[in-house]
Amino acid sequence: MSDPFKQLRDAMDQFATERDWDQFHSPKNLAMALTVEAAELQECFQWLTEAQSRELDEQQLAAVRDEIADVQLYLLRLAGKLDVDIEAACRAKMEKNAEKYPADKVKGSAKKYTHYQD
Repeated sequence: MSDPFKQLRDAMDQFATERDWDQFHSPKNLAMALTVEAAELQECFQWLTEAQSRELDEQQLAAVRDEIADVQLYLLRLAGKLDVDIEAACRAKMEKNAEKYPADKVKGSAKKYTHYQD
């Protein structure tokens, strides 16, 4: 399967190499940085109502875009360090989720899959 993230991953590798940051980019550190960026994404929505979270103004949307990019870039870097094919991993996880959450049993429900096991 092709890797649609290869160019971005290569660009991230070059970016880190040019700054001598590879020494800091262990899988552990990248996973920790990823959680920080995810928290910054959450911060964009903090205190908004459900309705407000769906209708962001341009400044709010720009901040969300930046944080989504930060999350994705750290994820790409981590995947590269561990030689994980993100597309293949996502497809495999979607298959697992389809088994855990059969549409005929969970449609319209937010309950955890353990509530649906036979």
